[in-house]
Amino acid sequence: MTTYRDREEAGRTLADRLTALVGEPEVIVLGLVRGGVPVARVVAERLGAPLDVLVVRKLGMPWAPEVAFGALGPGGVQVLNDVVASRLGADDIAEVRRREQAELERREQLYRAGRPPLDLTGRTAVIVDDGLATGATARAAVQVARHLGARRVVVAVPVGSQEAYEMLSAEADQVVCAQHPPEFMAVSAYYEDFHEVADSEVTEALTATA
Repeated sequence: MTTYRDREEAGRTLADRLTALVGEPEVIVLGLVRGGVPVARVVAERLGAPLDVLVVRKLGMPWAPEVAFGALGPGGVQVLNDVVASRLGADDIAEVRRREQAELERREQLYRAGRPPLDLTGRTAVIVDDGLATGATARAAVQVARHLGARRVVVAVPVGSQEAYEMLSAEADQVVCAQHPPEFMAVSAYYEDFHEVADSEVTEALTATA
């Protein structure tokens, strides 16, 4: 098992696996907020590609928020894991969805301030996160990217579960995962520094690469 010092080191490791995209026209790197943005910043710099954000919200179980039963994206995209969601009543799903929709809209307003709406028409969208557990959030991100016109969608992560890797391989055009150990632990287990990324860290990354 490889442990990354922090998200920046993970981004360098990931960028080394994406060198085929250097010089390819129309590539755009999309960090999943918030944790994916510091990783995506390094990848975008290495590839010489623009950086933007894709706001997707995980729908977590009320008693275990880290366990996703689905995810939301801009433009009304909703992805549900039917097996997990079947354990919830309609009222529970509606309440979680209402709360996460409000947070999605808040973050869209914050991160897109002064930036045009995301338009991926004809582009290769490289969706970057700091890790894949269930893959629900990344799956929603793939669907959002296609909805926004992406010609090709690549999911790139430093670490992920085998299950999520296989699921996304069927959804995206390509999945680049630096490691997907058969006995996967929480994403945080693969980082020495896995601090919660603040809104200011996201906006700073976007400003620095603008």
